Amino acid sequence: MAEEQEASHGLTLIPAVLPTVAVGEDSHTISAMATLRLFAHVREAAGTGRDEVPGATVDQVLSTAVDRYGAVFAEQLQICRVWLNGEPVSGSEPVADGDEVAVLPPVSGG
Repeated sequence: MAEEQEASHGLTLIPAVLPTVAVGEDSHTISAMATLRLFAHVREAAGTGRDEVPGATVDQVLSTAVDRYGAVFAEQLQICRVWLNGEPVSGSEPVADGDEVAVLPPVSGG
């Protein structure tokens, strides 16, 4: 094998070292890094309005957020709507790198 590596103009080829990637619950699913946007009382519960959160689906992104922000955040999340890139979604919707997951509390008015 060493002879094969040196065959190209006397240069030695070095195998690439790939970075470690986060793997979701399914060992075949690589997690994306989504931007989580939080508004009103869920922003207060989390202590931030924006974060980068890994997950292969909307549910995984939100589960990671609950782990980070705790029980009060989890409670508030129960009454909120979730949007992915400006569209309402279910939790099983896949997430890609750079997607925006927004958590919106109910709005009242008159």
